[in-house]
Amino acid sequence: MPKLSHKDLHCLISILDSIEKIENYTRNLKNADDFYNDVRIFDATMMNFIVIGEMSNKLSDDFKINTKSKIDWLKVSGFRNIIAHNYFGIDAEEVWQIIQSSLKSLEKEIKKIVK
Repeated sequence: MPKLSHKDLHCLISILDSIEKIENYTRNLKNADDFYNDVRIFDATMMNFIVIGEMSNKLSDDFKINTKSKIDWLKVSGFRNIIAHNYFGIDAEEVWQIIQSSLKSLEKEIKKIVK
């Protein structure tokens, strides 16, 4: 993998920061209902998913091409679009599943890259 540009590194660090916030916000919740019913946590989490998507859109094309076998950047930015354009139609159960299953693997792959 080529050397990371300063811009790409900044974007990846911002993504990791948002992942950490989501993990902290949701750490003590037991299920999707708890997640959805805590309006502050739900809103803060959604905002951080938007940040993740925005930062993924700012990554260089070369970087995304070189890492697409490990990270589906289209899916990451696509989820941002779903949240931003369909906020009131968001399925809390689906978001909860993403938090529980996909977020940790995204974090792990990004940490490998920024090391």
